[in-house]
Amino acid sequence: MNKKRKKAGKSRHGLQVATLCISTAMVLILLGMVVLTVFTGVNLSSYVKENLTVTMVLSPDMSDQEAQRLSQLVEQQPYITKTNFISKEDALKEGTKELGADPSEFAGENPFTAEIEIQLKANYANNDSIKNIAAQLKTYDGVTDIDYKQDLIATVNNTLGKIGLILIILAALLTIVSFSLINNSVRLSVYSRRFSIHTMKLVGASWGFIRRPFLKRSVALGLLSAFIALVVLGIGMYALTKYEPDITTIIDWKVMVITGCIVVVFGVVITLICTFLSVNKFLNMKAGDLYKI
Repeated sequence: MNKKRKKAGKSRHGLQVATLCISTAMVLILLGMVVLTVFTGVNLSSYVKENLTVTMVLSPDMSDQEAQRLSQLVEQQPYITKTNFISKEDALKEGTKELGADPSEFAGENPFTAEIEIQLKANYANNDSIKNIAAQLKTYDGVTDIDYKQDLIATVNNTLGKIGLILIILAALLTIVSFSLINNSVRLSVYSRRFSIHTMKLVGASWGFIRRPFLKRSVALGLLSAFIALVVLGIGMYALTKYEPDITTIIDWKVMVITGCIVVVFGVVITLICTFLSVNKFLNMKAGDLYKI
């Protein structure tokens, strides 16, 4: 009879641990998805901003060699990620392709001028910064004009700013929800052993001694749950990269490593905190109160 009770108790305890582990892992998967989404939003914002183009229009009298030297000089500026020199001949070819006819045949000469396309770092891709940069670029010899789409840049920055704010709010709300779900799961697990906690307290065990096995188990549980979550997230990311290989330009290995670290740390720390609070709650309760909850 006692053996049957022990087996039943062990199976019930094992079922509780498995349920707690799975529920915690599901919450960590949700958390990992939120972290990946936030990083994706940040990287996508930088990617879009760094692909906005500012064009330096050069003087018709400037030779290609001089223009190329100017392009190399401009590329050394700290606010520039990349420059692309477009010669007069390249501009003519592009214009002929767009117009469907060679404009030099009508004008008697190449009507296009050489240009230098500039891509700025994300922090400088706003109209205020570009205005100052344009004023500086105009001081170079042979530069006749600086062309950029102010309305497009303003729209992109406003849209990305709103998306970033929404993602931050969503991340904060889901973090609170994740904490609540894990806390409830841990509390139910500790609740089933409330009488064991009270018995150890009656025989003179210190609170630290009583808490220690619960905290050790919570660390192991957090690590196991985080491992399960990382496996699921890894499979999901592998499937996503197979479906859309270009996603690696936004979600690189650094983002994945940071996300993995956040999931592991969150899983361990939150289960530790929740276990500590739950055990303390039952340690503070009197024997009669244990039957009322």
